[in-house]
Amino acid sequence: MTSAKTGFKPMRPGTSKRNGRKSDHTCANENHTPHNGEFDAIPIREVWEEYQRTNSNTLRNYLMEKFLPLVRYNAERIHTRLPVEVDIEDLMSVGLFGLAGAIDAYDLERGVKFETYCAPRIRGAILDELRSMDWVPRLVRQRSAKVERARIAIEMETGVSPTDTEIADHLGVDEEEFKKLQRDSSAVGVVSLSRRWSGSDSNREMREIDVIRDNTQRDPLGEAQRRDIKNMITKGLSRAERLIVILYYYEEMTMKEIGETLDLSESRVSQMHSSILARLKAQMQHKSGDFDDAEDDE
Repeated sequence: MTSAKTGFKPMRPGTSKRNGRKSDHTCANENHTPHNGEFDAIPIREVWEEYQRTNSNTLRNYLMEKFLPLVRYNAERIHTRLPVEVDIEDLMSVGLFGLAGAIDAYDLERGVKFETYCAPRIRGAILDELRSMDWVPRLVRQRSAKVERARIAIEMETGVSPTDTEIADHLGVDEEEFKKLQRDSSAVGVVSLSRRWSGSDSNREMREIDVIRDNTQRDPLGEAQRRDIKNMITKGLSRAERLIVILYYYEEMTMKEIGETLDLSESRVSQMHSSILARLKAQMQHKSGDFDDAEDDE
């Protein structure tokens, strides 16, 4: 007997009435396999019942395609909290395994909608893959989040950035334990220098390596300016006066250390330093007039 409502024909599982051979699906029309569009006209519950009875690959593919938007939806929600170099297509590929597992494990008799059942399975598959790719242990991530939540809570309550002592008191840990939490929460992160840099206002696509600052290299222009200023300041000074300027402003030595270096008393170095500043001030005022005249000529 064929159901006019569903189009499915009950028959002995695993066999075809037409030729008696093993079959992975059964359908009312014995001459062709129904297309997905034909399944759309059938109530979804009856599709599930037929799939769970026959394990038809055709029905399984139909269910995968029907609920595929759930994979994209959950992947996009997770992707918003991830670095830009993570490809959403990779998340969707992993989410498909979660969807396939949910289809195989879904129990129609429990009365739970499949959409409600499969969402945690999809998210779980994606998160498990992300954790397997993370080189930082999960416990470290949890401790880092714990410290950050405490910091935000105190800042929202007081309106100022909290001290380490305040955070430790909020967490209810002693100083030694808090230092351990800090070490764990400040674990070094790994980023790709090839990832896209989002701070550019131009249409040109830039990477992190294009804009990262190399603090080990000196700016040639800055070095030239420092050298010119140094020569201008020390011009006309005696050797001792020149050494006082260089040691005090460039080498960051104290008056006492300079006096020991030049075999002078600290008070004498201070007196010479004041005299040098007075002369330099007069020189700069004189040179500023020259600069103003040059600008007027232009």
